[in-house]
Amino acid sequence: MSGETRERVGGYRLLRPLADGPDGGYRAADAAGRDVAIRFLPEAAPPPDVERLRNVRSPYAADVLDGGDDGDDGDARYLVFRFVPGRTLAAEVAGSGPYRGAGLRALALGMAKALAAVHREGLAHGSLGPEAVVVVDDAPVVTDIGLVPGDPADDIADWAATVTAAATGPDQSGAVPQILVPLLRAATAADPADRPSAADLADRVAALDFGPAEKRVPFAADESERDRAAVPAPRAAGPARRFTPPGGDGRSPHELAVAQGWARLLSVLVVVVAAGVSVLAPAPGLVLTLLAALALRALAIRPPAWAVLSSLGRTILSAVYAGAVAAAVTYALIGLAAVDVLLNPLDAAAFGAGAAAIALWTAPGASLPRQSLERVFFLAARVPHRIAIAGVVLGLAAFAVVAAAMSLTPSFAPLYGLQSSLDASLTRLQSSLQ
Repeated sequence: MSGETRERVGGYRLLRPLADGPDGGYRAADAAGRDVAIRFLPEAAPPPDVERLRNVRSPYAADVLDGGDDGDDGDARYLVFRFVPGRTLAAEVAGSGPYRGAGLRALALGMAKALAAVHREGLAHGSLGPEAVVVVDDAPVVTDIGLVPGDPADDIADWAATVTAAATGPDQSGAVPQILVPLLRAATAADPADRPSAADLADRVAALDFGPAEKRVPFAADESERDRAAVPAPRAAGPARRFTPPGGDGRSPHELAVAQGWARLLSVLVVVVAAGVSVLAPAPGLVLTLLAALALRALAIRPPAWAVLSSLGRTILSAVYAGAVAAAVTYALIGLAAVDVLLNPLDAAAFGAGAAAIALWTAPGASLPRQSLERVFFLAARVPHRIAIAGVVLGLAAFAVVAAAMSLTPSFAPLYGLQSSLDASLTRLQSSLQ
């Protein structure tokens, strides 16, 4: 297709060519004036499955909005992506040097998650490489999805080649960390059937420790390279593995930051409610909190079986950690008797239960349930009235539960025997400290 004489493609007004020229695509505007990126498929490519491509959802994969044939040249097929400035991975490595440490881990993990989202829809990328990955705020976004037919197993090998290129750089000045070598070998196995799935790649990369983050020197990309991006990306998750919001919904970086802020605030309110309920009714409160954390883990974990078992193991360890926190807080409050500050023993135990509920969300390795919870609220934040309703409801619930927890007598029902034993043992301990 000749781009120099074209003004529109489908319902989109062409603005100017992207970095790799008219045949590569255009920055364009839709009917509402929003920026999009239009990419053209090779001439021999079959029609893209736009419906399935639209279902690919990942913060690390370019959102496909539309697709079709150019009205004046029916064999020129195209896909429409969200447009947000960014720079290709190839340009990023050339300008700032090879990736290392936590930065390489975030890159490898993000690309694996993007491929997992593509493969879940029965699709393949087909041309993954440093030119098909855009870096925004240090996080990767895989672009050009659906332009070339491919095989998922080939995507896995391309993932390994792209990670290697990012780690070594164009001049081979970098090196692949030894901890990653076995996974790269598995991803490039001669028999495609022996290669891990993209979801397995993501799980295995997430379990690796690449070392601390290493600061990379900023490098200002020229305007043409920034045009290469198709969607926004979240800031890469650091060691704490904080939730990163899905990009590509047409919002500005400021709007995305506000939505993420609301998501985190509402998540905090949920934790406050869980803690308050656990103070008022320790037994059911802690059971419900533990089940909620387990359910949120299940939303984010998919097969293989070992990943599910690993997630269950982390939940159990979090429960053990929460039990230790409950005991520590309870005995600390009882210990105030040594300075003549007396609390009702059952109140002390109830506050310990509330602390345990908080610990279930903040324990080491408990980031995945928090991420899932924040993701749910981030999706709600796309619609202003929903986030407003959620904020009011959770805010009132948190206030009411905290007020009740501070004023009402806790009930350990249905564990009345445990209540009597706690009351007796803690009362004896308190008396001995006076």
